[in-house]
Amino acid sequence: MFTNGCFDLLHAGHIALLERAKRSGDLLVVGINSDRSVRALKGPTRPIVGERERALLLAALESVDYVTIFRDATPARLIARLRPHVLLKGADWGSSQIVGRQIVEAHHGRVIRVPLLKGHSTSRLVKRLCDSTRR
Repeated sequence: MFTNGCFDLLHAGHIALLERAKRSGDLLVVGINSDRSVRALKGPTRPIVGERERALLLAALESVDYVTIFRDATPARLIARLRPHVLLKGADWGSSQIVGRQIVEAHHGRVIRVPLLKGHSTSRLVKRLCDSTRR
């Protein structure tokens, strides 16, 4: 089982996704975007939490077996090396947008899209924090 993301400002939505991922397989590997990759995706003010600390926080969770940091723009190369039987992403990703889908399906694996926990978003948390400091 493999999932990936930025996991900046870990919140209940992340925990729900990771717990669901763990229930879908025997072993859960989480790939996290490097700091440079997060900046490219989210802008110059992100990540809030650095890659090493994000990796430590995720590794401390009972549902997570392994954490790795990928430095490429996408986790495609990592997924090709790991060849997970299951790739899990949040349902906010369309099937055609899921990086690694074709790699996993080519060796008869499956892709699972998990509904998001409503109201939980790192971007929303960052916006709320910024708005509260402007008052």
